[in-house]
Amino acid sequence: MFTALIHFILSGLSTIAFGVITNIPKKTLLAAGFTGACGWVCYYYTHTIFSSDAFGNFLGALLIGLLAIFFSRRLKYPTIIFNIPALVPLVPGGPAYQAVRSLVLDDQSQTFGYVVKVIVTAGAIAAGFMLTSLAEKKLLRHRVR
Repeated sequence: MFTALIHFILSGLSTIAFGVITNIPKKTLLAAGFTGACGWVCYYYTHTIFSSDAFGNFLGALLIGLLAIFFSRRLKYPTIIFNIPALVPLVPGGPAYQAVRSLVLDDQSQTFGYVVKVIVTAGAIAAGFMLTSLAEKKLLRHRVR
């Protein structure tokens, strides 16, 4: 329980810090921080239970997308204001760095493994956002009819 709280607070702070750097409106900082923190905690526990980076990133991105839609409707801002900063905790920066490092050190087997991990993680994040976007469009189309 204490670990989840630490993860929630630190990922929320990193999301807020990136929101400040990217100059999102001050009114949306807490909502973006909450969105990023929820996405990271979802990833963390899914990764812990299923030992799958791809599935954890997919569910984390899906939750971020759903919360971004909720806050965009509630606060009257575009969803990208919430999506971009909230995505920061999920970005596979460590494996990308390791891939470049092992490439420079001429270790092809490790390079290939890290590159595959980065591509799968990025694809899972994209798929989560795509599914959220499709669901939103279907709901809007259904609501109009």
